[in-house]
Amino acid sequence: MSKYSTDIETAELGEDGLSKKAGWIIVYHVDEATGEYYSASMEYLMLGVGLSAHSYPDKPELPPAGQALRRTADGKSWEHVPDYRGQTVYNTVTREASTVTAMGELPEEVTLLAPATKFDTWNGKEWVTDKAAQHTAELQEAQEEAKQELASRLTVANARIQPLQDAVDLDMATEAEKARLITWKKYRVLLNRIDVSKAPDIEWPEAPDNNA
Repeated sequence: MSKYSTDIETAELGEDGLSKKAGWIIVYHVDEATGEYYSASMEYLMLGVGLSAHSYPDKPELPPAGQALRRTADGKSWEHVPDYRGQTVYNTVTREASTVTAMGELPEEVTLLAPATKFDTWNGKEWVTDKAAQHTAELQEAQEEAKQELASRLTVANARIQPLQDAVDLDMATEAEKARLITWKKYRVLLNRIDVSKAPDIEWPEAPDNNA
C-alpha cells in the first residue's frame, strides 16, 4: 500500500455537530443578525471540532428572482422569502412613502401601490380617491389664490390712485390726471365687488393701461 494519497480528506460531522473525522468541508455562511445567506467556503475541521458560528453544512437551493435566501429561525433548514428591499411602499393610513430595508413579507399596513392623490384612502385592496374632499380642497385653494390676486390688484390700484387724488385735493390736477383718477377708481370699485367665494369662476375687470 502506498504511503501517499492525492485524495482530499473530507470531514464528517456527527449528530452532535462535531467532526467525527478530520478533513475539509464546504460550509455556508449567514448573516448573524438576519440569517441571510452570503457566502460559501472550505473549512478544515480537526477531530471533535464543530463549524464556525452562523455556518451550516447543508447546501441551500438558490431562490428565484424577487426572493431572498435565509436560514430558518430554528437554524435547521433554508427558506426562501419575498425580497422587496429597495422598493418604495406606502402606508395605507398616512400615505407616507418609505423604502423597504428588510426581507420577508411586507407589513400589513403598507402596500407597493402608490396613491394617485393626497385624497386617496385604502379600501383594503386599492386606493380610492375621495372626490368630494378633493373638490372641496381644490375650491379652497382656488379661493385662496383669488384672495391673493385681489390683494395684489388692489395694492396696484391704491398706489396709482393716491398721487392722483393728492393732485385733485390740492387743485393741482390736470384734466388728464382727473380722467385717470376716475378710471382707476372705477377699476377699484369693480375689484371690491369681486366675490372670491366664486373662484375659480371669476371674471377679473381689465386693469387700466399703465400709462392711464
